[in-house]
Amino acid sequence: MTQTADRMYDYHVWANQTLINRLKELPQEVYRQEIQSVFPTVAKVIAHIYLTDRTWLDILGGKSMKEAMAASWQITEATESKSLIELEAMYVELSIRGKAFLKELPDLEKKITLDNPYAGVRETSLAEIVLQIVNHATYHRGNVTAMLRQMGYASVMTEYALFWYAGAEQLA
Repeated sequence: MTQTADRMYDYHVWANQTLINRLKELPQEVYRQEIQSVFPTVAKVIAHIYLTDRTWLDILGGKSMKEAMAASWQITEATESKSLIELEAMYVELSIRGKAFLKELPDLEKKITLDNPYAGVRETSLAEIVLQIVNHATYHRGNVTAMLRQMGYASVMTEYALFWYAGAEQLA
């Protein structure tokens, strides 16, 4: 599963950048346009994906879930206020950190205990956490796609198979 988790993280980075690139093609006001949806703006979804990635990477780095969540909550407002370009730079930095971290981990199959304040205590592998990072963002990229459609704009495909056929997996 280690190789799969590593490859899925590469896909995750590619898919986030692909979506950000599409958002940069649209009129700037689309990013903060308020609509009736799961999130009030695309900006809040993009910030949420970033903050959640950051939280999970902190957990992979040894922080407790409570500590990691608190650290992200402290920067939520500041993150949500960033422009798309600023948040893109933050994503790039975080993805570099994530890739480096995954290379340094001796064993992604190592089990840790998560104490989730909303769901309880469970044991999980580091690889499963990587898959959670990817799956969470995939879900919310779908939210962005629906929100863009609601505003009259097309999104962009970011599914895993496209990652294969675009040759992106060789670039990661």
